[in-house]
Amino acid sequence: MKFKGRNKVSPEFSMSSMTDIVFLLLVFFMLTSNAPNALDMILPTAKGKSTNTKNVSVSIKKNLSYYVNGKKIKKSGIENKLKELLGRNENPTILLRAEESVPIERVVGVMDIANRNRFKVILAVKPK
Repeated sequence: MKFKGRNKVSPEFSMSSMTDIVFLLLVFFMLTSNAPNALDMILPTAKGKSTNTKNVSVSIKKNLSYYVNGKKIKKSGIENKLKELLGRNENPTILLRAEESVPIERVVGVMDIANRNRFKVILAVKPK
């Protein structure tokens, strides 16, 4: 008489637990990684004052007109004007003022100009 054994070991391997671990690791590293192309910004507090004595002010109005130190300028001429005003400064700083309804792309455009030329940017805010 031959009896079959009930306890057979299956040669198959379940990968479901391994894929769960890999997925959790992927999510963890995606959440903890830093953005490599971030711009350095100095964000002022509401009570603080800037220590720089030589700032250049760049303003963007609701109608998307640009002003450098209160004088209207075309968007294409901003970089040359900033180089002219801040080129010889030891610690060049731009004070960036943008009204609330200005699209963020316009603000980032000025910040990109500052980043290319190694100018620091202070984003002006209204105190609460």
